[in-house]
Amino acid sequence: MNVLTGVKRRWLFNPSRIRIRQYNARFARTVTPEMLVLDAGSGKAPYRDLFSHAHYETADFAKLKTSYYELTYVCDLTAIPVEDARFDRIVFNQVLEHVPDPLAVLRELARVTKDGGRILCSCPFFFQPHQRPYDFYRYTAYGLRKLFEDAGFRVQKLEWVEGYFATVGLQFQQMSANLPRKLTGPGRGWRWWFAAPVVHAVRLSSVGLAGLFYRMDMRWKYTGKGYPKNYVVIAKRRSRASLVRAA
Repeated sequence: MNVLTGVKRRWLFNPSRIRIRQYNARFARTVTPEMLVLDAGSGKAPYRDLFSHAHYETADFAKLKTSYYELTYVCDLTAIPVEDARFDRIVFNQVLEHVPDPLAVLRELARVTKDGGRILCSCPFFFQPHQRPYDFYRYTAYGLRKLFEDAGFRVQKLEWVEGYFATVGLQFQQMSANLPRKLTGPGRGWRWWFAAPVVHAVRLSSVGLAGLFYRMDMRWKYTGKGYPKNYVVIAKRRSRASLVRAA
């Protein structure tokens, strides 16, 4: 393990995971023991302990080479094998970017949610490609609101998961991993001899700056300008009768 790798392990952490867990914890406090909760696209089900006081079920397509928590339903999220209006609550964390037809998935989640039931969804706006090849979209707040409203939900909360400092921290962390280590060479011209030290200095300092901005974000969730890594949506299932009347 080289020095830079050791610094990364000691200094870097993911503020988004902390804040997403906080949102899920607050959402779980609205759940009573008799309620039925679906973790849609559950994966390793990292928030299952927050819903241990209720009836908790999981659904995932289980096609990635990763470990999955025990799945109640192995299925595509456009076709969950349950009756209409089964669930009181849906948790849907960091999944919407991985489905090729997000509106179809949200309509299916609306189908299995009781009238007045609620869904919590977190998803990225600024993040590198991951879980290839199942990474399709990034979402603005405007796009999220339209998707949820079109699917039959009424958005109650739509906000940044973390502040802009966390986004800046991620950009610095990506610099440490992605900036080239070799800049000089045939055909690049004499200017690269001046650029190379700058790039190397930025790459080497970026780990420290990433950790600093992550810590700043945990102290102050700054949302005045910039853009977030992730959005969170909390939405209520509109009554089926009201949707029929509106149609």
